[in-house]
Amino acid sequence: MSAVQLFPAPIATVDAVLLTLRQGALCVGLITREQPPFTGLLALPGGYVHIPEDATLEAAAARILRDKARVECRFLEQLATFSGEARDPRGWSLTVVYFALVPEAELLAAGGALALHPVAGLPPLAFDHAAIIDAAVSRLRGRSSYSALPAFLLPPLFTLTELHAVYQQVLGTRLDPASFRRKITDQGIVEAAESRRVGAHRPAALFRLRAGQARSFLHRI
Repeated sequence: MSAVQLFPAPIATVDAVLLTLRQGALCVGLITREQPPFTGLLALPGGYVHIPEDATLEAAAARILRDKARVECRFLEQLATFSGEARDPRGWSLTVVYFALVPEAELLAAGGALALHPVAGLPPLAFDHAAIIDAAVSRLRGRSSYSALPAFLLPPLFTLTELHAVYQQVLGTRLDPASFRRKITDQGIVEAAESRRVGAHRPAALFRLRAGQARSFLHRI
């Protein structure tokens, strides 16, 4: 008897939790399932690894988000693996989950198939996707207290006022503006950009994540 017969393979997929801010609320991108199981329920975008084109699981997650949301994510990171015999009625299954942060403007401009839903008060979801989303939101909020993670919810250039607002929206709490600015600048998370934003009032100074430093800082878990 072969190893395949002795040890049947589980159903294995990749899922992606795409988070963004919309009208001040943290939202997740979902699709409506058109095939069983859970036909008609909302679910995370996901699928099988395409061996000819996906060199890694991260590449598979990036491809799924390109196909569904039509975006290239500046932040994409593995979240966790969810597994068990009860999560999929078709059999024992596992999914490797990645989570992505994308500015709302990029999603709207891309015109992908994902619909945005506030993470607070989601309707019933397929599989164990509600628990997966909870884990992604907890990861984001936990790391936002000491990292530059929320900045990936903004365009590459932003004002410190915009960055302050995003941190408050993600953490769900008020942050003293002066203390926030001092912490951000002291930790070297951002650097001033050469350009300024011209509007009705005085031109606003623009900032960006510090090159070569933001990514390594984000991975200091």
